[in-house]
Amino acid sequence: MRPLFSRGPRDERGSAIVELVWLGVLLLVPMVWVVITLFQVQGGAFAATTAARSAGRAFALAPTDAQGEVAARQAARQALDDQGLDGIPVTVHVSCTPFPDQCHSGTSVITVRVETAVTLPLLPDVLGSGRPRFALDATHTVPIGQYQEITGAAQE
Repeated sequence: MRPLFSRGPRDERGSAIVELVWLGVLLLVPMVWVVITLFQVQGGAFAATTAARSAGRAFALAPTDAQGEVAARQAARQALDDQGLDGIPVTVHVSCTPFPDQCHSGTSVITVRVETAVTLPLLPDVLGSGRPRFALDATHTVPIGQYQEITGAAQE
């Protein structure tokens, strides 16, 4: 009589395909997440750079510093919305040299810094503090005369 549980050689036919499927799932899912995350962050970085450039130009075209601040925020928001990043937070900081309180005078140079963040895809809320985000920022510098019209110039 043969024992019920024999310790003889096992037939392992078909186990390679099972192992391949499990390893494929275990390796492929994280790799797909990393690729999607990299695309999301790269798109956000491009949007932040575009927002900084647009905000700098809008500030330089505004007639006063106060109107320039408003125009810069609106331009940055519009640039992010155009890149498909609707509703994400954005902060715009404007600084000027050599006259910090008179950006629209003389040979001022405007520096605009845009700070934003993109939400990492496919990650749930962790510890109740909201979805994980990747912080992004971009800086753009514009000489004040670059986008201003020169009035009173001699006509040919």
